[in-house]
Amino acid sequence: MDADAFRASLGHEAPPPGISIALAGLWWDAKGDWGKAHACAQDQDDALGAALHAYLHRKEPDIANARYWYARAGRAMPDGSFEAEWEDLLEVLIKG
Repeated sequence: MDADAFRASLGHEAPPPGISIALAGLWWDAKGDWGKAHACAQDQDDALGAALHAYLHRKEPDIANARYWYARAGRAMPDGSFEAEWEDLLEVLIKG
């Protein structure tokens, strides 16, 4: 799946089959369901899940918790927009 196909899938009622848990979390975030997005971040226990987890807590905002997850992901906390970070995460998660 590429980024354009992923964006197109946002018009559906469920994430595309066969994508990673973290990518499904990003999908739920785009749909406005923070709870489902967070559950996905918790279910993918690796650096990619931690990156999504960090983004979600920055967006929440729970900056202290976000810092913890950025460190777990090995990423610096961005100071840009949530939209820019979402796009960055999309590229990272699609590559897996």
